[in-house]
Amino acid sequence: MSKEYCCTNNHQDQDHHHNHNHDHAHHHSEEGIKAFAPAIFSFVLLMLGLLLEHYFHAEFLTGWIKLLWYLVAYLPVGLPVLKEAWEGIQKGSFFSEFFLMGIATIGAFILEEYPEGVAVMLFYSIGEVFQGMAVSKARKNIQNLIDQRPDEVTLVTNSEMTIVKAKTVEVGSVIQLKPGGKLALDGELLTERASFNTAALTGESKPDTFQKGDKVLAGMINLNTVCQIKVTAKYQDSKLSKILDLVQNATKHKAPTELFIQKFAKIYTPIVVFLALGITILPYFFVADYQIKDWLYRALVFLVISCPCALVISIPLGYFGGIGAASKNGILVKGSNFLDVLASVQKVVMDKTGTLTEGVFKVQEVNIKEGFSAEDLLAKVNILESHSSHPVATAIHEYVGDGDTSIQLSNIEEIPGMGLRALDAEGELLVGNFKLLEKFQIKEIEPPLATSHTLIAIAYKGFYAGYISIADQVKMNSSKAIYQLNEIKVESIMLSGDKNSVVEAVAKGLGIRHYYGELLPEDKVEKLKALKNEEVKIAFVGDGINDAPVIALSDVGLAMGGLGSDAAIETADVVIQDDDPLKIPMAIAIGKKTKQIVWQNIAFAFGVKALVLILGAGGMATMWEAVFADVGVALLAVLNAVRVLKTRF
Repeated sequence: MSKEYCCTNNHQDQDHHHNHNHDHAHHHSEEGIKAFAPAIFSFVLLMLGLLLEHYFHAEFLTGWIKLLWYLVAYLPVGLPVLKEAWEGIQKGSFFSEFFLMGIATIGAFILEEYPEGVAVMLFYSIGEVFQGMAVSKARKNIQNLIDQRPDEVTLVTNSEMTIVKAKTVEVGSVIQLKPGGKLALDGELLTERASFNTAALTGESKPDTFQKGDKVLAGMINLNTVCQIKVTAKYQDSKLSKILDLVQNATKHKAPTELFIQKFAKIYTPIVVFLALGITILPYFFVADYQIKDWLYRALVFLVISCPCALVISIPLGYFGGIGAASKNGILVKGSNFLDVLASVQKVVMDKTGTLTEGVFKVQEVNIKEGFSAEDLLAKVNILESHSSHPVATAIHEYVGDGDTSIQLSNIEEIPGMGLRALDAEGELLVGNFKLLEKFQIKEIEPPLATSHTLIAIAYKGFYAGYISIADQVKMNSSKAIYQLNEIKVESIMLSGDKNSVVEAVAKGLGIRHYYGELLPEDKVEKLKALKNEEVKIAFVGDGINDAPVIALSDVGLAMGGLGSDAAIETADVVIQDDDPLKIPMAIAIGKKTKQIVWQNIAFAFGVKALVLILGAGGMATMWEAVFADVGVALLAVLNAVRVLKTRF
């Protein structure tokens, strides 16, 4: 019944999500039309004016009428830029790209080169719209990835149920969540016991059981019982909201290339303005037939060509595109500086459990001695383990199933660090490690000599009865991830706190040549320090909680499935949301691609500008070539920058 309900509920959620996305897309298309409206208006007037002038030779389009015509075409796209320039001047920032565009276009109007003045502003505004659309798309990818909370919740007031908007629910309110429902708000569990799928937050594939008073987080899915939750944080203050804000503000953490371009633009722009002034005035002293109009026109062309729009716009956009592409693939990058580091990583150091393995135990072998009924004994072990919340208990229950539920056990006792003890009608049952059996002086214990698995020893009625071997499963994509890292010449190293035999078995199975086991957290730190002494860029991948010190020490820290913890959010530079090891080489590939696109833009922008500057200074380039050198290059650079969003990794 609950399974059917869960499926139905999910289907309804999908329909709601689809409608929401449809409305959202419609809203964005309307916004896109509004953003392009001034440019479309100016473009129509500009093209019509040029046709009337040069094709139809309209006699009326002269003098004040011509000025007015092109002024009307100029204002929708020019006013916003002039406003930005004026606001910059008021704040003490004289030499901005807006200032350059303003001088150049006003100068063009003074020289009666009206179409050129309109064209400069028109194409600049189109570039700005494309930039805004690209940033919006990247932000939307991040939003869709993380913010998967339902919009509505069931509010409980005086035993009455009311469906309300999640954003309106106050702290302290009580909400109800049915099986299959996704939690919209952080809260405290009021129901005695409930199980949740926490994969969206922690990356853990196994369900977690929570007791009354435990904290539950937005994004978790209720699995098996109607439960009530006391809200502890508003919708906008939930853990997921904080992560969303963190990633959307990733542009604050700028890459060295971005910082250099920003500093470069601040020095470069005033130099360009004074050079343009020199081009206008200095020829007066050296040229016989000096015409101020000609040299002023050359200076204006020089100004338009020199405008650093292509660099100022496309480079941050290239990095933001990389962050957007990463988020689209389930990788949350906290800043463009970390994309740069990912591009240069030479060694990836990984934790074993939860990174390369599932962190979920599975029964590998059942070895029961002759003289004992394996079916009967496993049924008893299963009943006893049902009193434990340890992952081992879950593994045994998954292996045995429901079994014989009529078995009665009494005097159930947990021996800390060893296992469980109970009595039935025939005698004593012990289930745990071999130390438990030694404690109760069990005879003829026969542990296997060597194994890479965890062993659960069983004794019944005072005699050793056998063991169950349990192991953590290697993730399906772990081997492929190591192969891909080897392909791009990145060395893989595994560190783990597990015993050496287990670590060796996993490492050899995955093709990892360098591995270290039985390490305490402080040992991992020492190992990483030793690796850093080799002066190579190191990425560390862990769960973001126990490995927080090592993540902090690495050049770039990746948290696997750690979104549910503050340690992951605060310490990791990159968070892999779906716990997939393949995202490790993918993150490096995205970093490399982003850096490649950024440097392509730098080389392209400088190359074209240098060429047209020489032509402009020599009087061989008009304002139209200048428009291409500035706005055309900027547009091409922007299109190249957003290419990373379309790339499949």
